[in-house]
Amino acid sequence: MDLTVIWAFIIAFAVFAYVVMDGFDLGIGILFPTFNVGRERDRAMNSIAPVWDGNETWLVLGGGGLFAAFPLAYAVILPATYPLIIAMLLGLVFRGVAFEYRWRDPAHQRFWDMAFTGGSFVAALAQGMTLGALLQGIEVEGRAYAGSWWDWLTPYTLLTGLGTVAGYALLGSTWLIWKLDGDEQVHARKLAVRAAIATIVLMGAVSLYNITLNPEYAAHWLSAPEIYWVAPVPVITAIIAFSMLRAITRDRNSKPFWLAIALFFLGMSGLGVTIWPYVVPPGLTIWDAAAPERSQIFMLVGVAITMPLIIAYTVWAYWVFRGKVADEGYH
Repeated sequence: MDLTVIWAFIIAFAVFAYVVMDGFDLGIGILFPTFNVGRERDRAMNSIAPVWDGNETWLVLGGGGLFAAFPLAYAVILPATYPLIIAMLLGLVFRGVAFEYRWRDPAHQRFWDMAFTGGSFVAALAQGMTLGALLQGIEVEGRAYAGSWWDWLTPYTLLTGLGTVAGYALLGSTWLIWKLDGDEQVHARKLAVRAAIATIVLMGAVSLYNITLNPEYAAHWLSAPEIYWVAPVPVITAIIAFSMLRAITRDRNSKPFWLAIALFFLGMSGLGVTIWPYVVPPGLTIWDAAAPERSQIFMLVGVAITMPLIIAYTVWAYWVFRGKVADEGYH
């Protein structure tokens, strides 16, 4: 049993859980200016009020797990993406403060709404660009980052950043389709169609760009026998995308959201296929960056206890607040 591989999948799961759960929160913030001031904005915020702060638990688990299980990767990735990490954290802070203060400071609600949108957009863009910076490769010499302060800023990272913004907008709009009704749901469907088209186009562009980034990336997708294993991924992705667009336009409630999650899962799986087995391409594999075996075993015991608890209270919270959102909250 390879503990390093197990930890790679644990961190990948935590990142996916964060992207999906906090993604629709950030997506609602990104779309917030398109909602009418008053009832429509209040209902959109109420739809995520019970769960938004708990969703960030997965970010802590993913970041903390990377630091504990792959300390060398953590020590390389952070210096390479410091501006993006700082921007992301500031965006999340602004989003969180604005979420609370818009209810408690109605005299400045317009300012807090702007902060909610700005923080959400910056956090989403920074997360996508961080992913792009990792995929395009990080220069490492002597087990340390050897690049410049601005290596992360390229056309490719801007593309991945915009793709993440569009994807989060898709998650946010499909969440609102599920949680709202009436005119607000009709408006969410229109937003979801646009976000879905943008997400699909940008996912395709990033996928094609990936093949040109690194010969090994291209080999994972275009060389035999790998191509026989990965060929179903784009086909299934196309089927899911078509089904999602159809569900959005055919008055389905929860189905568009679940299909959007499936689209994200396939996209992240594709990225996993592309980058494997590197944790910091093109030079550090997961085994190069892994912590000692004893440390991995010790941390695995803790994760085996805490992760089921996190999943349990997350499921319980979503179950309790499973209904539609009324003007005063859930019903």
